[in-house]
Amino acid sequence: MSTFIQEDSLTMEEISVEGYEKVYKVEDPSVGLKAIICLHDLTLGPGLGGTRIYPYATFEAALTDVKRLAKGMTYKSAVSGCALGGAKAVIIADPVTEKTPELLKSYARAVDRLEGIFITAEDSGCSTKDVAIIGSVSKYVLGLLHEKSSGNPSYYTAWGVYRGIQASLKKIYGTESVKGRTVAIQGVGSVGYILAAFLFWNGAKLVLSDIDEDKAHKIATQFGAKLVSPEEILSVSCDVLSPCGLGGIINSQTISSLQCKAIAGAANNQLWQDSDGELLLKKGILYAPDFVINSGGLINVEAELHPEEYDPVAARDKVDLLYDQLLRIFNAAEESGLSTHQTAVNIGNERIRNKIGVRTEPVCFHRIP
Repeated sequence: MSTFIQEDSLTMEEISVEGYEKVYKVEDPSVGLKAIICLHDLTLGPGLGGTRIYPYATFEAALTDVKRLAKGMTYKSAVSGCALGGAKAVIIADPVTEKTPELLKSYARAVDRLEGIFITAEDSGCSTKDVAIIGSVSKYVLGLLHEKSSGNPSYYTAWGVYRGIQASLKKIYGTESVKGRTVAIQGVGSVGYILAAFLFWNGAKLVLSDIDEDKAHKIATQFGAKLVSPEEILSVSCDVLSPCGLGGIINSQTISSLQCKAIAGAANNQLWQDSDGELLLKKGILYAPDFVINSGGLINVEAELHPEEYDPVAARDKVDLLYDQLLRIFNAAEESGLSTHQTAVNIGNERIRNKIGVRTEPVCFHRIP
């Protein structure tokens, strides 16, 4: 333990984690706040990452998750050319029963103390309304609902995943059309639902699953999709499996039951470990690296940081380029014999090592008085 900061009942304790620039344990007993802010690598710019609210069973489980998420953000930022570092935060709480305005405001004070080396946005369990509460205390927040902000980034994330699915189909079948192709979506939350809509309106056949059975049933009815249980979705025969829930679902145990041609989804940290990318390669399954295909939301909110006002058209067009970027990764992996995951990691490492795309202008936070 190297640093301890206390202000009233809010405490921030810096804990040493090898390979990470700064990790803070944040607590405020007066409002029930227990959180972790994790900064992985700030070589290319300040760390940007969403705030996830989830009822982790233990502090260690939360730390493991936030470390994986922050590291993923480092590579997401580096490969997408967003001139940002990798960071993430988790609040250990049930987002339905334990999330309060007081808890969010206390957390925002912790964000504010870091004076811009950490910039946050929405994530699982943290809605745009929650982000607005955080933003009422700290300026280091993106994705707010006002005319100079980008709002909910889910549409941009979903569009990037849709374009990534098209790139995957192009690599496998020689055509990017989703018409008549079967796509199995695991998790139809804010991103998964929008992705399902994009696919439906372009003629794809959908198989859906979600832990919220009532919601899944309604969405399956809306899109004429086949509904399967969360236990079945990974073994569905399909062209593309699209994980859009929590991470770690592609591992040595689940890979053996996969019956898809490609994996292209919005979830972070889909692989349990890097070597799982090699297992997918051996099985002949094309993998769209998660930190590339799901970077649309990051690309969108990063556009808020420019001195000029946020431009949704420019953000959309940059997200659209993920199609070409993924095809280059697929082709480079094929030429080298490496997994697509390792190929993308190597690109990120090279950009960080050589400071390619490092931020050269200060970030700008547009606020409405």
